[in-house]
Amino acid sequence: MIASSPAPRLILASSSAYRRALLARLRLPFEAIAPDIDETPLAGETPTATALRLARAKAAAVAARAPGALVIGSDQVATLDGEQIGKPGSHAAALAQLQKMRGREVVFHTALCLWDGRIAAPEAAAQVEDVRVTVAFRDLPDAELDAYLRIEAPYDCAGSAKNEGLGIALLERIDNSDPTALTGLPLIALTSMLRRAGVAFFRH
Repeated sequence: MIASSPAPRLILASSSAYRRALLARLRLPFEAIAPDIDETPLAGETPTATALRLARAKAAAVAARAPGALVIGSDQVATLDGEQIGKPGSHAAALAQLQKMRGREVVFHTALCLWDGRIAAPEAAAQVEDVRVTVAFRDLPDAELDAYLRIEAPYDCAGSAKNEGLGIALLERIDNSDPTALTGLPLIALTSMLRRAGVAFFRH
């Protein structure tokens, strides 16, 4: 384990307000820097592989600009019947997603990477993990789905529903080991990674 002091610079490789809000719960000083990478899935790539690759790529891209820092990268891929469900980007696309998912179970892969810039070897610098969440959507009529979208406009969310907001009313069940994973940053896994990197959360 790396010594806990001096505390390294902590950076969230994301422009997501949801991830910033989650990380702020840990009460650690941090910066947020957008990684600016191509997030297009590769041909034949599994959802798990996509999420893990992008989480690592985001962290690595920012780490290259911030030597010696601890950089957090995260990516989420929603899947139904093995097919990836991305961010809808529009009302029509979001409604089509919700129609497809109603009455069904959707698996969300939230991949996490902590890149330790104090470690020279890239293969040793990164801790990575895929946190899976299974979500059962209620079988709701089109009118309710449309009304929800007009109220919350979750067009930047994979799966077209904000579980931390009104979108929870669309869900019948959430099965997971980390309640923050579905929102986009698995804090239980992250705190384990940060502890292994020598970060202290409680000081006397």
